[in-house]
Amino acid sequence: MKQRSILKLLLSLLVLPCMLYMITIYQPDIFLFDDITYQVSVVNGLSNNSSLPLVIWCNNVDDAYSDIGGRALQEGDDFSWNVRVTLWKYISSTNVFSCTMKWDQKRKKFEAFWLRRDESRCGVLRKCVWLVKEDGFYFSNDESNWVREFTWP
Repeated sequence: MKQRSILKLLLSLLVLPCMLYMITIYQPDIFLFDDITYQVSVVNGLSNNSSLPLVIWCNNVDDAYSDIGGRALQEGDDFSWNVRVTLWKYISSTNVFSCTMKWDQKRKKFEAFWLRRDESRCGVLRKCVWLVKEDGFYFSNDESNWVREFTWP
């Protein structure tokens, strides 16, 4: 009986440091209670749309009073903002930023940032970039490798 207690104690002494180590590797800022900042950008990748801009309007879904605003983007223009996540926000909210896009007769609403979806895919630089093109919405965390996530309706 005594050996089991000692074994359990030794295992718990080994498991706890391993868990803390894993937390500091995967989410070091949260573990240290620092704020984490993600940069979210939406880029107009539509070609030759000088007469018809891409109109974007974004807001924080968690906070009805947190309207980021809107812009009319010409070709190559971008609309960017930072999402600051504190430990409390990480635990208590969904951290979703939704954008409505309008181009010509097309309209699309999508989540430009969703912490649970994007915390790992935005990379170590925490950069979440969307490129809007004629055939859809592409995501990248390095602005080199793009993956189509959504299409226009």
